[in-house]
Amino acid sequence: MLVILDWDGTVCNSEARIVFCMQRASERVGLPVLDPSAIGNIIGLGLPEAISSLFPEACSEQRAQLRECYAEEWLAVRGEPLPLFDGVLATLDKLLGNGHQLAVATGKSRRGLSREFEEHGIGHLFVTSRCADETASKPHPMMLQEILAETGRPVDGAVMVGDTEYDLKMAAAVGMSSIGVSYGVHSRDRLSACNPKAIIDHFGELLGWPPLVA
Repeated sequence: MLVILDWDGTVCNSEARIVFCMQRASERVGLPVLDPSAIGNIIGLGLPEAISSLFPEACSEQRAQLRECYAEEWLAVRGEPLPLFDGVLATLDKLLGNGHQLAVATGKSRRGLSREFEEHGIGHLFVTSRCADETASKPHPMMLQEILAETGRPVDGAVMVGDTEYDLKMAAAVGMSSIGVSYGVHSRDRLSACNPKAIIDHFGELLGWPPLVA
């Protein structure tokens, strides 16, 4: 089985930093400083799509400025690597040991994902990855279509794991099974509405889903 993972909110606990950087960036540009819940709702989308959703009233110049400021704020607060959720490393090792393959489909930029791969030293675990700045943003299914084409996997030989309805709707669009994680940014009710095969409360519970059991 090919296990395709969302990154922010599924593998990496990055919500607080994303919210902080977006609030700082919007303040610099002169746009409203939104509540954390509003910003959390768009985590998983590509940055242009997230900004358009958050600030529909902004002109194209403001949106471009916000993208630049957000990137600057992200780099400015870099220190210790963002933490991975409990059980991630052990679970990834176990999945690989059970003969499964791993991939990432994320709303992050390629630069951002590569930096986090390097910081955690785990990039080699993934057979491939797709980022929002090199293909269509979620919930468009292009990320998954490209991953399937590259790996040669049939759609029924893969599963998408994510914490948002964007992840699960993307999977549904190609007829792929999905698993929601309840500890990310979207509620269990929102995930349930997308008809995932399961909703888990801890990353390690992936190992209990029947197709992934050794």
